[in-house]
Amino acid sequence: MSAKEKVTQMLATAGIEIGGNQPWDLQVHDDRLYHRVVAEGSVGAGESYMEGWWDADQLDEFFVRVQRARIDRQLRTLAMVFQVLLSRFVNRQSKKRSIQVAKQHYDLSNELYEAMLGPTMQYTCAYYGPEGRETTLDEAQRAKLSLIARKLHLEPGMRILELGGGFGELARYLAAEHQCEVVSYNISQRQVDYARGLCEGLPVDVRLQDYREAANDVTEYDRVVSIGLMEHVGPKNYRGFFELVKSRLKPGGLALVHTIGGNVSRVTADAWITKYIFPGGVIPSEAQLTRAKEGLFVLEDWHNFGPDYDRTLMAWEANFLDAWPRLKEQEGLDERFYRMWRYYLNSSAGAFRARGLNLWQLVLSHGSVPRYVPAR
Repeated sequence: MSAKEKVTQMLATAGIEIGGNQPWDLQVHDDRLYHRVVAEGSVGAGESYMEGWWDADQLDEFFVRVQRARIDRQLRTLAMVFQVLLSRFVNRQSKKRSIQVAKQHYDLSNELYEAMLGPTMQYTCAYYGPEGRETTLDEAQRAKLSLIARKLHLEPGMRILELGGGFGELARYLAAEHQCEVVSYNISQRQVDYARGLCEGLPVDVRLQDYREAANDVTEYDRVVSIGLMEHVGPKNYRGFFELVKSRLKPGGLALVHTIGGNVSRVTADAWITKYIFPGGVIPSEAQLTRAKEGLFVLEDWHNFGPDYDRTLMAWEANFLDAWPRLKEQEGLDERFYRMWRYYLNSSAGAFRARGLNLWQLVLSHGSVPRYVPAR
């Protein structure tokens, strides 16, 4: 069977036709695509898109169908097998290696993130509410902040440890709106600089340090919160992460972990995502998280609102497309970057829409909370 026949057959199982007239159908501009996809798997597919070898009018729906058909299982390469084996012996999320994702992804221009994320600068899933009601991205991001605060049952004067602080909006919100003191750890220089400016004058200490450095902090905190960090922690470090949280959390305290979650346990991520977007990132599964926290915490609440990440990603893409005419004037933001970024946003949205990915918020305690009342 030729490479073209193999790719055609795989796509047909997903309801995708090469040269078809449906918006999710594949339009091929360079026939070298077929051999490259068969030889290089997801990296070949992604790089071919970046180089303009193929398109789909509705890229998000193309990826929904690819994800539902699990075409990735048919595109395993020797390089992918090697990466899985390597991950079993090497800690790919060590302190030294973790700096790479900060430099490659989070230290991109703030103008890009400001344009895409909107006023709250929240680079994690927004919350559209229990009924998924219609609202703007900004309203949904503020609803997410409120949800976190309500789940933590905050009181003025509480000390909060934030592991992975992003651009600082959550720390600012907890300090300004709930009169809490916040210590926030982050390894992205650009994000730390932004967060320090945002939180100036508030009881917020933003530290340019790996989250693991919090183990050297002798303070016990009333609350510990981690939003969007667990995806970078890595399977070899899950247990250590929960041990760190336990050591810093006061008796009677609460911890909240907000993370993308997968339905299958993995030790590596998609090869294209690893190469171009999140080096070293791995999406945890339910089994990996519960095994890692076993014997350390009582699980008070587990909330899945994964479909909201689909909406969040599509809102980010709309903002990105609107801003592109001015963003493309910046150094490094060329046509190849434009196609890479759209591929990233749409493939991610497709994974959530196909329910291959979830968004979880876990609330944990030492077991000394008489009765926890969940919030939604």
